[in-house]
Amino acid sequence: MTIRNFENNQPVIHETAYVDEMALVSGQVLIGEDSSIWPMTVIRGDVNKITIGKRSNIQDGSVLHVTHGSDYSTEKGFPLSVGDDVTVGHKAVLHACTIGNRSLIGMGAIVLDGAVIEDEVIVGAGSLVPPNKILESGYLWLGSPVKKVRKLKEKEKEFLLYSAKHYVKLAKRTSETD
Repeated sequence: MTIRNFENNQPVIHETAYVDEMALVSGQVLIGEDSSIWPMTVIRGDVNKITIGKRSNIQDGSVLHVTHGSDYSTEKGFPLSVGDDVTVGHKAVLHACTIGNRSLIGMGAIVLDGAVIEDEVIVGAGSLVPPNKILESGYLWLGSPVKKVRKLKEKEKEFLLYSAKHYVKLAKRTSETD
């Protein structure tokens, strides 16, 4: 794995987290307990903070980045926060946004600066969440730009936790074979 300092900022990775050897984690990054970062993922906390909670998984080829403070954003910019028990699908882009607990960001989805994904949300594959958009808890959101489609079914809400638990187990299996 490539873990890099950026200036005086060193990533902090919980001892139970899994970071694949082909991932890059740089700068002001905090990765929580039992979370997993998969191959070809880039997590770059160079100009602001990135926090990933417990039992969250960032799948292959995803890019996580932040925005610095300027006259074109906000005085402090936008950090990136991923809650607990979150699944981020392959090749997703999370840029300076907030992802709530027990959410799923579909494959190839893009979530932009200042967007807030509340708890228990599914963002469909290939969807685009525009800057500063707030996605209400408990719903499926689809499209480009995203639109609220319907309330999540109980089975879908259960799947959100199942997915997080599955990736915790998969990371442990992968760590054992390394």
